[in-house]
Amino acid sequence: MIANLTTVRYDKTNGQTDINSTTIPVVDEAAIPQQKEQYVVGLYPSYVYQEFEGYGCALTESACYLLSKCSPETRRQALACWFGPEGVDARFIRIHMDSCDYSLDEYQAVPDPIVDPELNTFSISRDRKYILPIVKEAMEMAGHPLSVLLSPWSPPAAWKTPSLIAQNDAAIYGGKAEIAGETKPSRCFGGSLRPEFYSDWAKYLVKYMRAYLDEGINVTMLSIQNEASAATSWDSCVWSSEQEKIFLRDHLYPAMKAAGLLEKIGIFIWDHNKERMIEHIDGMMDPETMGMVTGFAYHWYSGDHFEALSMLHEKYPDKVLMHSESCGLHIPGKAISFELPPEKLAQLPESHPVRLALKKKPNEVDYEDAVSYAHDILGDMNQGMQRWIDWNLMVDRTGGPRHVDGGFAAPLVYNEDGTFTRTISYEYIKLIASTLRPGSVRIGRSVYGRDVDVSAVKNSDGSISAVILNHTKKEITINLRMNGTLTEAAIPGESLCAVVFAN
Repeated sequence: MIANLTTVRYDKTNGQTDINSTTIPVVDEAAIPQQKEQYVVGLYPSYVYQEFEGYGCALTESACYLLSKCSPETRRQALACWFGPEGVDARFIRIHMDSCDYSLDEYQAVPDPIVDPELNTFSISRDRKYILPIVKEAMEMAGHPLSVLLSPWSPPAAWKTPSLIAQNDAAIYGGKAEIAGETKPSRCFGGSLRPEFYSDWAKYLVKYMRAYLDEGINVTMLSIQNEASAATSWDSCVWSSEQEKIFLRDHLYPAMKAAGLLEKIGIFIWDHNKERMIEHIDGMMDPETMGMVTGFAYHWYSGDHFEALSMLHEKYPDKVLMHSESCGLHIPGKAISFELPPEKLAQLPESHPVRLALKKKPNEVDYEDAVSYAHDILGDMNQGMQRWIDWNLMVDRTGGPRHVDGGFAAPLVYNEDGTFTRTISYEYIKLIASTLRPGSVRIGRSVYGRDVDVSAVKNSDGSISAVILNHTKKEITINLRMNGTLTEAAIPGESLCAVVFAN
């Protein structure tokens, strides 16, 4: 047996990424004079858990608009970062239904459902301008089928209640901590779907799914609502678990069954942060709805909460756990998600979080994003995750374009000259994706402490792969023990490493 070690390091002083590969010896542990007891990571291939299905990203209208501005060659290079065999080799794409915050403006497939209750004016012509051409180009590039997740951000405004939430965790997304209650229904600022329109919304979603299938798009997943408890300043809709259960049981599921969609498209619930997914999911799942739900989608914006995934996996072992969104909550290269006018910035004290954030160097912010990605992917994987989908494939230097204020980061950043930059976050995602491969099975591992995060898999060819994230600034020599063998791997400080054992 031999072991190959690949290391990705990022120099925060100059923004350069260094990737090195080397072969390291695997020795019989019985031949070592003294047992290794410190800095040990145990790998246990006989302890097997979930099969991992692969990675993906979102092709929002904004991302597709930026890609359409690139030259054909540059666009293919950017798409290859995610969908090419030398890139992430993605299996999944997430697409919003009607506008989301990463749309160029607000829109919906039926302009006025009150005037048109039969939805005769339904059209996805808007999607044919930017989204569908890019999705089809990605499909042609991939060497395998791509599965599409469709997610709605809001029903048509005319079907909703005004926002009833005066305060919300919007600050977690980099927005205002308070959202003023609106006096009329809107696609934005939350509000809820009025019960008398549940059946109409189910019919609307069915039309959307069928329209995409008619375009030749391999839609296999639908999440009922993006961020079901968020009343954000962009497109949003609030559902309690009881409301969403009624909608699923009495309206959406029967409508999809009547349309013949259930054999093709699985239904995912929650699609929001991990910290309260247990309460919402438990509130929806009962003997009647159990068979209606394919899996649980979730985001990362409120912290680790890896234990929530473990508990859900144990309670509902037949349901797919899918990470469906993540991004850095700041403008690329800056530690804030919105620009303040100079006069307002001058009024803030030096100790204000915004003033402190602005002191961070761009490379430092990029590195922190990469660490967050690796930590979250490995933590999710170790608790049962089967699918991982990132947010925008690409944003510009303002963190947009968006039809609302503010901006967020992405692994690929569009430059004004029509080129793009691969961030260190992308390099970390790529290394993980090339190591913990689709079709692999997670194996048991035991880690000595909190210095490192580790996840490991058994691949279909029999090889064993592990990814190691070193949180510390110092080099650590990890002793990898597996089936009576020992491998010493020198893991540089603040680096991400992959070890692949092959016969």
